[in-house]
Amino acid sequence: MATLFTTPVDAGRRLRELLTAGETLLAPGAYDALSARLVEAAGFPAVYMTGFGTAASVLGRPDVGLLTMTEMVEQVHRLVDAVDVPVIADADTGYGNPLNVLRTVHEYAQAGVAALHIEDQETPKRCGHIAGKRLIPAAEMVAKVQAAVEGRGDRDLLIIARTDARAVEGMHAALERARRYRDAGADLLFVEAPESEAEVEAVAVALEGTPLLYNWAEGGRTPAVPLERLQELGYRIVIFPLSAMLAATRAVREVLAGIRATGSPAAQMDRLVPFGEFLDFIGLPEVRGLEARYAVPGATAE
Repeated sequence: MATLFTTPVDAGRRLRELLTAGETLLAPGAYDALSARLVEAAGFPAVYMTGFGTAASVLGRPDVGLLTMTEMVEQVHRLVDAVDVPVIADADTGYGNPLNVLRTVHEYAQAGVAALHIEDQETPKRCGHIAGKRLIPAAEMVAKVQAAVEGRGDRDLLIIARTDARAVEGMHAALERARRYRDAGADLLFVEAPESEAEVEAVAVALEGTPLLYNWAEGGRTPAVPLERLQELGYRIVIFPLSAMLAATRAVREVLAGIRATGSPAAQMDRLVPFGEFLDFIGLPEVRGLEARYAVPGATAE
């Protein structure tokens, strides 16, 4: 039966099954519903909702804690509705204390995400690859992780604990924090912004036996470690938060420059997706099918 919108069913369970299948899961970043659909159409088994990209898309501003929990939930709901694959979502700091984390987990779960990550930065937070981060005490983050785990109840939602301590307190402290978050019940650990391949390996060795997330932050502080090496080290999820957004920005900038220079997009048409192809991609055939299905006999089209 034709449909326009998906209904999230057991997204967390589906993600857990993917993680136990043995291969490292690749999840490119999406910043809106269209980019999420493009990720899915490219054949990836999961979508990552990037907080950096959401801030840029929704506000046109950097990822420095300007978005509220409500705005992030609204955006993740759009992404979940747009695709059939699991969505892994950035939940920033959890938007407050452990009580706020309880609500954050509830709202993200209601939106249908498969997994979310919270981090140990102070509010307002900032992108993990931008200088000037400040951390909350480890004990406070432990309480947030505990709240997140308890707040999901019997759902299969995965809780990912992120630490930004590498840039603030050093690698030793980052690993110690990660261990504490694991002991608090986190399903996966996300040590943000290691600055060499040796540090990427050190994370895997120190946290062996715990599923790890690797942030392949395009242009960030972390080196471009090959996928095969990340698989050997035991990283289970690799996210690419910026590729789609940076590619789109360059393409739009260049096309607009061409229009500005010539007065029309005529010279740019070979760089654009054909209009009919785009309509097919965003679901016009399904709309036509639904219109026919629900047409009232004898009614005339407006």
